[in-house]
Amino acid sequence: MSSFDPAPDTNPVPKPSTGAPDETAEAPARVGTIVWGLVVVALAVLIVISQLGIVVLNGTYVLIGLMIGAGAALVVGGLLSARKRDNSATNGKS
Repeated sequence: MSSFDPAPDTNPVPKPSTGAPDETAEAPARVGTIVWGLVVVALAVLIVISQLGIVVLNGTYVLIGLMIGAGAALVVGGLLSARKRDNSATNGKS
């Protein structure tokens, strides 16, 4: 160790902040991502069932049902997410 290097404990250098969230903290899953993923999986399952000839499906009704279900899930998920987020203290800004 040279005479010009400070001891590690006597002069700690703060690490610069990158503004990015901690790498160890998990980001919560987004409601929209989950809902649209479920829509794609449901559509794929319905296509497979239709191609196997198990059930005859009307494409218009299937799409209407999927959109109603996806819309309802997005609204409910958004409300639940907002409810969970509103528990924090406010900072006076809107």
